[in-house]
Amino acid sequence: MKIILTQEVEGLGAAGDVVEVKDGYGRNYLLPRGVAIRWTRGAQSQADAIKTARSARAVRDEAHAAEIKAKLEKSPVDVKVKAGQGGRLFGAVTVGDVADALGEVTGEQIDKRTIVLGNPIKTLGSHQVSIKLHDDVSAAVALNVIPA
Repeated sequence: MKIILTQEVEGLGAAGDVVEVKDGYGRNYLLPRGVAIRWTRGAQSQADAIKTARSARAVRDEAHAAEIKAKLEKSPVDVKVKAGQGGRLFGAVTVGDVADALGEVTGEQIDKRTIVLGNPIKTLGSHQVSIKLHDDVSAAVALNVIPA
């Protein structure tokens, strides 16, 4: 079965890629979850639009990703949040909050889908997050969650 991915699928491809998968995998897993659409000539133009949007949002190249990685790993990034007594947060730190804080440090927009938090951040203090800047470049960033 020939499909077009609408989101990144680990081990299969990125958004906009046209891939060939087994019928059952496509019909029972990818299509019902909205991760892919069936390939048609009309859908191919949609895939091209997805690829164009992805390339505009993505980091230019590996050297640029390494430059951003150096900026991020140089010093801890402060994330300001509302907190109550004892350092407990009202909610949790989201990937959107982290992306905004990283954007202020680098001066560039970081896609929140590339940020991996691991466990939800619900306390003040130091935390580690991983960011996949490029296919070959990942950054481990230290976050300082501080009260606003």
